[in-house]
Amino acid sequence: MDMDIWWLLVPIALLPIFFAMGWFAARVDMKTVLKQAKTIPSGFYNSLDALVDKNTGKAARNLAEVIDQQQGSYDLNLTLGKLYRQRGENDKAIAMHKTLLNSPDTVGEKHERVLYELGLNYQSAGLVDRAEQIFIELQKGNMAKQANEVLLNIYQQDRDWEKAIATAQLLSHDNQTYQFEIAQFYCEMAQAVLFQSHFDEAREYVQAALNANPKCTRANMILGDIEQKQGNFGAAIAAYSAIEKQNHAYLSMVGERLYDAYDAMSKPEDGLNVLIGYAKTFPALDLINVIYEKSLLLHGEEKANQIAVELVRLKPDLNGMYRLLGLQMSDLNPQWKADADMMRGVMGRQLQKSWMFRCRNCHFKSQVYFWHCPACNKWETFTPNKIEV
Repeated sequence: MDMDIWWLLVPIALLPIFFAMGWFAARVDMKTVLKQAKTIPSGFYNSLDALVDKNTGKAARNLAEVIDQQQGSYDLNLTLGKLYRQRGENDKAIAMHKTLLNSPDTVGEKHERVLYELGLNYQSAGLVDRAEQIFIELQKGNMAKQANEVLLNIYQQDRDWEKAIATAQLLSHDNQTYQFEIAQFYCEMAQAVLFQSHFDEAREYVQAALNANPKCTRANMILGDIEQKQGNFGAAIAAYSAIEKQNHAYLSMVGERLYDAYDAMSKPEDGLNVLIGYAKTFPALDLINVIYEKSLLLHGEEKANQIAVELVRLKPDLNGMYRLLGLQMSDLNPQWKADADMMRGVMGRQLQKSWMFRCRNCHFKSQVYFWHCPACNKWETFTPNKIEV
């Protein structure tokens, strides 16, 4: 019985010792942390502070001083090189990352990371061929995805669509297939050969675009142009009309071409009625001008004015008011006509400033439509109809 009590008392007696050991270990760790914190040069914090203030020049100078004090710091050298590139000091960035690349400690994943940054330096400096060679080399390692993303950007800028397609296919996976972009690349190729009247080749690229993305409206626009140029007007109408099911907002971009196809088949009235039907069904479409011009040609001014006024009233906006005012001016009292003309002139100037195509991704504005936004490099992000911005 005495032995049982003894074994119960032993752990209790040792509790203070265990507590003291834990307290001592905690104190040692805390001292280590504080000691390490004190060893961080003040220049490092100054560099961070300068970055917060967006003073990249001061940040780079402070970080360079820290590196001079602590030789062989991989992370700091890598960061300083990136900072130089951000500032446009590509020569310094290249020299910094080359030196780091030649370090015996830069091996494995570190080597790949520095090589990737060096490739970005070359790209930023306009040495695209050298950058491409580096990123192709990186396709075999752990940074293949990042390298292919940069290569895809390079090939788009160089308009090397075959390489762009191959690279996009390498990047494709379940979450992002790049089929949308691939379809646009095929459309670029189709447009180029169509310009040279290579109709069969253009048709093949269009089909490849539709295979990649069945909702690619641009592919059907090009297909309609191919058929139109070859005199297959019924097929052209079918291609243009298919856009309604893909994305009706793009119908305004083919309105006149669709009418011309009907006209070539001696069915201009049918073509006009189709456009009027689209405008009534989808009031946001920018079809009033082409409808008015064709109505004027077929039915004269009175009927054309009547149709245009009806369509404007379906969607009263600045553009419509400008058109409506022009239509009604002929019936105005001469006393009011000069004032109305002045108001229309003011509205016209305002339209030129505020009525534009706009990228839905980055909000870049332009009087010209782009399939590929020159600001954010996204595809098919421009509004297909001009909007008030």
